[in-house]
Amino acid sequence: MSAELILYSNPMSRGRIARWMLEEVGQPYRVEYLDYGTTMRNPEFLAINPMGKVPTLRHGETVVTEAAAICAYLAAAFPDAGLEAERGTPAYAAYLRWMFFAAGPLESAVTAKALGLLPPPEKRAMVGYGDYASVMDTLEYALAGKAFIAGDRFTAADLYVGAHVGWGLLFGTIEPRPAFIAYREMVEARPAFQRAKALDDEAMPKQQ
Repeated sequence: MSAELILYSNPMSRGRIARWMLEEVGQPYRVEYLDYGTTMRNPEFLAINPMGKVPTLRHGETVVTEAAAICAYLAAAFPDAGLEAERGTPAYAAYLRWMFFAAGPLESAVTAKALGLLPPPEKRAMVGYGDYASVMDTLEYALAGKAFIAGDRFTAADLYVGAHVGWGLLFGTIEPRPAFIAYREMVEARPAFQRAKALDDEAMPKQQ
């Protein structure tokens, strides 16, 4: 595909996940950084993403929002990068399973814990993740004793899950279990992660 890739982002956002994915894909792209409460609320950007949030990806006339969807889209749009598990295989089932697990139960549980909004035991059936402990145990089940989360090679599912694990360990919202620490070390050793991190770190607001 030759259409231009544009990432609307902010260096203090989930846009870092999309930037990392673009670095893994290896296609030319450009980033337009937006600010919370100002340029993210401009009519021009709201016409692209009515939520007024980042990351948002434009690929020609195609618009993709939500970090997990951006990762899945880019993996499918640029198959030569080898970031999508082979369709119709058990690895592809795991690829979808754990990417959606991270986008749903994992992020919801971690956010609820950080905000002090975890439900009491009698209300756990009302939330999609059940309870925080079960989410941590399930994440460990997905990662322990495996080189990669889906099959025998790195995929976009590793990138997306790895981003959540890395942030969670950094901010203390994910328990520092050995399986999580080892997984973070694996994904963050990738050259594309290092490039993306350096670019977004450089774009961080300068401290006064």
